[in-house]
Amino acid sequence: MRENSPSKIIGRAREQILLKELVASKRAEFLAIYGRRRVGKTYLIKNLMDSLPCVFFHVTGIQKGTLKEQLEEFAKQIGTTFYQGASITPRTRWRDAFEDLTQAISKIPKDKKIVLFFDEFPWMATPRSRLLTALELYWNRYWVFDNRVKLIICGSATSWIIEKIINNKGGLHNRVTRTLNLKPFSLSETESYLKENKIHLNHRQILDLYIVLGGVPLYWSFVRKGLSAHQCIDELCFQNDGPLVKEFERLYSSLFEDAKPYVDLIRTIAKHRYGIGQAELIVESKLPDGGGTVRRLNQLEEAGFITSLVPYGHKDKGIYFLIDDEYSLFYLNWIEPNLKSISKKATNQGFWLSQASRPAWKGWAGLAFESVCYKHIDQIRQALKLDPGSIAATWRFSPRSKDEQEGAQIDLLFGRPDGAITICEIKCSESPFSIDKAYAQELLKKMEIFRKQTRSKKQLFLSMITTFGLKPTMYSEEIVTNEVMLDELFK
Repeated sequence: MRENSPSKIIGRAREQILLKELVASKRAEFLAIYGRRRVGKTYLIKNLMDSLPCVFFHVTGIQKGTLKEQLEEFAKQIGTTFYQGASITPRTRWRDAFEDLTQAISKIPKDKKIVLFFDEFPWMATPRSRLLTALELYWNRYWVFDNRVKLIICGSATSWIIEKIINNKGGLHNRVTRTLNLKPFSLSETESYLKENKIHLNHRQILDLYIVLGGVPLYWSFVRKGLSAHQCIDELCFQNDGPLVKEFERLYSSLFEDAKPYVDLIRTIAKHRYGIGQAELIVESKLPDGGGTVRRLNQLEEAGFITSLVPYGHKDKGIYFLIDDEYSLFYLNWIEPNLKSISKKATNQGFWLSQASRPAWKGWAGLAFESVCYKHIDQIRQALKLDPGSIAATWRFSPRSKDEQEGAQIDLLFGRPDGAITICEIKCSESPFSIDKAYAQELLKKMEIFRKQTRSKKQLFLSMITTFGLKPTMYSEEIVTNEVMLDELFK
């Protein structure tokens, strides 16, 4: 029996539809769900399943637990779910544990849907446990033939889930019927989450917090009512007992067995706010130039910590990497340099308020706003009234050191199917942004370099993405064809 009523799920509309379809399906289903740690995978599955008419078996792997401990927990949950809490004798191997589960399933009425939720599954797969072998056997021989069964495998170790479950080359090859990559909250979902908790912040305040916390629901649960964005940042990140002061180390060590090379890559990429090429990254991080480092980069990207970009006009060359996790970037740039003071309780309450008024923060926030825009491409595309087939990209040109040509970088552009390109310039400011003569010339020069280097014959349009819109000037009216404001990213 379920003792607690389900908590309300904020946002996640597409994911809820998929999960409801999964439970309603008339065949056995096998879903693999993955996503960044703390993103709310367990919360979503548990609370949605608690609201649906099904038998819900939920077992969670124990981090660094032994095989014996994992099997004891598994037996305990079988007793809780199927036998009114009766004590079940733990088995010594997974094959027997799955046999106990199969026997329990057989006693459930034929008209009842059964959801098997194996949470943090990679932690359950201890060395030499043969968990995957047992799963292959019981899925292929028994559960796949029972149309009531919906198996959900979940884990924060994204690369493990993708490699061992989704892309399995053995007995689970092509057995997964659906996959779900749970992303962090969008700005709109974040605003809904705050309102649900009776916290009312304006869009600029939410943005200031978002470029520190990202869309990670757990981090937003620490935000207290009645505090401004910068007061929250001060409390969470710069006071000795702040919940995010030591989160960085916990985050990576919980995902990767040997976290150091992954953190080395993150640190190196974080030094390059406009991105760093793969070859340069390998040299600078002092990691081996081989498949191992490339694999780690892929794993970091799959886990949502970095993103790889290929500049417009380059099919596969020129790939470069950016940090995609707001918290990691903020930690390395702002929290870590102050760790000694924080640990000695030498940072007074309000420390961050003085830091946030510095030009260094305003410049950093501007670049962080660009990263937020990359995560809200659909909203920008809609605000610009572009065809859904318009492809988003970035572009940059870095001339050789001895070359007299000027370089240029374009924050965001859309290759449109109507023979045009919309070039977007992103600016974060505290008031309507003003384009003066010098900046207008800079923008026109940038477009000229783009046309010359890409040899594009397409029509170019310039759009501005800003926090508070543009202050009308003769230059803005002459060169800007469209604008997008922060409010539109919340739609």
